[in-house]
Amino acid sequence: MGEAQSALFPNYARYPFTFVKGDGSRLWDEHGKEYLDLMCGLAVTNLGHAPKQVTERLKEQVDTLWHTSNLFHIPNQEKLAQLLVDNSCADAVFFSNSGAEANEAAIKLVRRYFNKVLGQPQRYEIITFDMSFHGRTLATLTATGQDKVKEGFAPLPEGFVYAPYNDADALEKLIGDRTCAIMLELVQGEGGVNPADPAFVKRVAELCKQHGLLLILDEIQTGMGRTGKLFAYEHYGIKPDLFTLAKGLGSGMPIGALLGKAKLREAFTAGSHGSTFGGNYLSTAAGIATVETMLAEKLPERAAELGGYIMSELKTKLADNPLVGQIRGLGLLIGIGLTVPAVELIAEIHGQGVLVVSAGPNVIRLAPSLLISKEDLDRGLETICSVLTKKAAAAV
Repeated sequence: MGEAQSALFPNYARYPFTFVKGDGSRLWDEHGKEYLDLMCGLAVTNLGHAPKQVTERLKEQVDTLWHTSNLFHIPNQEKLAQLLVDNSCADAVFFSNSGAEANEAAIKLVRRYFNKVLGQPQRYEIITFDMSFHGRTLATLTATGQDKVKEGFAPLPEGFVYAPYNDADALEKLIGDRTCAIMLELVQGEGGVNPADPAFVKRVAELCKQHGLLLILDEIQTGMGRTGKLFAYEHYGIKPDLFTLAKGLGSGMPIGALLGKAKLREAFTAGSHGSTFGGNYLSTAAGIATVETMLAEKLPERAAELGGYIMSELKTKLADNPLVGQIRGLGLLIGIGLTVPAVELIAEIHGQGVLVVSAGPNVIRLAPSLLISKEDLDRGLETICSVLTKKAAAAV
């Protein structure tokens, strides 16, 4: 008989590891082998694994109350929403369970705002960008500027137009009578760790103001301190109409959030949108502890400092490596662009006990904890650079 087939759908290309314990920037597999984690569950565990402050808050909440539904007031929701509003340009928050759901809510909100509030139902198109990634629901995968995530899911919903990234002139030509919003990642994570050019971002904001469009920022991966600011838009001197969060907001607990300006409240009236589990007691308890810890310990500032150090070290140590192209990123979201496929190199780095992940076929992505120690960071960088150096020497 052949090997028993898993009861799971085979929709993940999994790395050959099973982890059973995590602490800070370290993970242990079922054989007791230790790994240094520089990918943080795809930029999720920004405070490291099982951070004490979040663990204590969750234990307290688990013993108290888990769920009542959004038909009742949930104090944790109010507290977390106020924390986010007090520390951002937003005025109101909607909680979901994931980044895809947060982006789906943003898409729904802008359409309903133009339809119900402004009385302009003909304006429903959203311009997104080539190589963007916004999620796996039908609407968010359609918003995504990568054909590979759309394969086999036709017919896709209409209402999305795609512009070249960092090209303001091309973007302006796509704005038409049906356009209602522009949806932008300030660093394209899944698309290759591509930061937006500041002049481009400034022009996007100007075009939105000029044409009466809403500006949506997808901060699922860049939010919560990762880029060196609490939110990435702070680097660019703009204030979006809406932005979305998930990943790092709950330190591993499933949570997403849509944040928006006060004028958008009219579009999300009672019954217009909802979520059974969105903003539940457990996820918001984790969110409160996560945000409070980030603010108290000034972790965005630490991410900026460590990110600058990583970029400097990589550019110095890999300067003459023929396998390495551009090294780019913002804060602790960094991509090592390669001239060869990344998959074999990542496997070798994993074999040395350091966990990294790809961002497209030719990029090694680093997204370590904002609390990672300098010693662990040096060990991880030494391993990565050693693997790339040896591979380049073998190729000669």
